[in-house]
Amino acid sequence: MPRTRSSLAAAAISLVLAGTGTALLAQRTGPYGPGWGEPRWGADRDVERSLRRASAAREGKVDVAQFRAEGDAALALGRGAIAVVRPANDDPLPDSRINATFEAAVENQLAGAGYDTLGSATGGQIAEVRIVRTEAEPAEQKGKPLSGEMVVGVSNHGSMIGGALRYDGTKPRAALISTRLETRIRDRASGQVLWEGRAEMLTREGDSRWGDQAIATRLASALFDGFPTRTGEPLAAR
Repeated sequence: MPRTRSSLAAAAISLVLAGTGTALLAQRTGPYGPGWGEPRWGADRDVERSLRRASAAREGKVDVAQFRAEGDAALALGRGAIAVVRPANDDPLPDSRINATFEAAVENQLAGAGYDTLGSATGGQIAEVRIVRTEAEPAEQKGKPLSGEMVVGVSNHGSMIGGALRYDGTKPRAALISTRLETRIRDRASGQVLWEGRAEMLTREGDSRWGDQAIATRLASALFDGFPTRTGEPLAAR
């Protein structure tokens, strides 16, 4: 009679139901025991968590660029009268109150830098303020709380059957909104640009920590930090 060999590995059943996790029910046969041919359950969730962490790290952080005219023209910065205005070709935000909030935040920074913000409307300098808001990342779609999959593997060493049940209790995130504050300071008489800068930050739509006033104050403060001497690169070199 021919000699035959047979082996039966232990059956493993595991069920994990957490806020975000994977429930695995698996039965394997083969000489390698548990772990042979095992797929990487939850790999997609690992990627999603990494993306969430990267996105969260960007929220509330401000990117700033500042440019100043070269030569004697820049000596006029931070002194005399200045008026906050909107650029002639600007497309303001639909809500005029939001525009006014950002303009007031810029005006406060200019006053703190030494300008007379209540001075003449005919001389001195003007500060053109522009606010741009865009959707940097759309809101997440609400997914199914339960999902599953099955994997079957066969080789000359044995076979593997695996099933996974995943429960996802995470709440979809709101859209990620980019807000950019741009300011350009000109000599009113000549129209020459003396200084310009932009500050941008990302916040979640509906985040109670970042209302319009908080965003305006944060961006204006970062934009005029070190004004007028600190710059990213000379204006003339752009």
